[in-house]
Amino acid sequence: MSAAPERIVIATRESRLALWQAEHVRDRLRALYPQCAVELAPMTTRGDQILDRPLAQVGGKGLFIKELEVALLEGRADIAVHSMKDVPMQLEAPFALPVIMAREVPLDAFVSRRYASLEELPPGANVGTSSQRREAQLHAQFPYLSVSSLRGNLDTRLRKLDEGQYDAIILAKAGLLRLGLHERIRGELAAEVSLPAAGQGAMGIECLAARQDVAQWLQPLACPQTMLAVSAERAVARALGGSCQVPLAAFAVVENGELWLRALVGRIDGSEILRAEARATVASVEEAEAMALRGVADLRAQGADAVLAAAQG
Repeated sequence: MSAAPERIVIATRESRLALWQAEHVRDRLRALYPQCAVELAPMTTRGDQILDRPLAQVGGKGLFIKELEVALLEGRADIAVHSMKDVPMQLEAPFALPVIMAREVPLDAFVSRRYASLEELPPGANVGTSSQRREAQLHAQFPYLSVSSLRGNLDTRLRKLDEGQYDAIILAKAGLLRLGLHERIRGELAAEVSLPAAGQGAMGIECLAARQDVAQWLQPLACPQTMLAVSAERAVARALGGSCQVPLAAFAVVENGELWLRALVGRIDGSEILRAEARATVASVEEAEAMALRGVADLRAQGADAVLAAAQG
């Protein structure tokens, strides 16, 4: 067992939600290691800077973590805290994700000043979302609505709604809850309506794979059930080439001792949505990932590769 840490530096994005997440990890570490100096190193990422184009056009989710990973490589930080849905499905070799923490509510939230639900929106109402996954599911179930791109951090997205640029927006419920914005949530979208993204609602802690001392310090923060669920979800996305450029969803929960995985791929216009499920009793990340690949095989048998190829142009 490694000696108790004397100092831990956390690399984090500067958005209010990212800082909340980093501060949450800082406070947990301070409670575990009272003699340790735990500090934040806030920084702006490329994903935060490019706001005039959809994320799918400018390089995808990796834009939100690159600068943080450079800080790890250069020794300016020991760990980086991420929303798991922002972490690329394939981490590069120098890095590891030794810990995924207990998950907040993983579902999407309906946010609007005028309307109480998607069903209340009139034909032609403008719904904002940053996600092709959400867009495909909205088009499939509410073809009479208009769906527009929505970028920016959480506060920016809410401001755009308040300014009247959108009739409603869809956001991850976890971020709203973490920032105490419960009153902005008009409704929760069931997984049957908007199947979540892989890793949604979960926070991961990244470090250099060589830093086994850091990995050990972090272990008390890990949630084994969330690790199994998110590992299965990420295995689906990884196998299907998942990124923000394709309408792909994967969501797993532990239910009655089994891991239950649901996965979805679709055309962005909602004209075709493919779904698959898998259930198994799993005891390790490897077993969770193997179960996920059975769901992937089901999707491929339905024609998922052709649907995804069309989505990528």
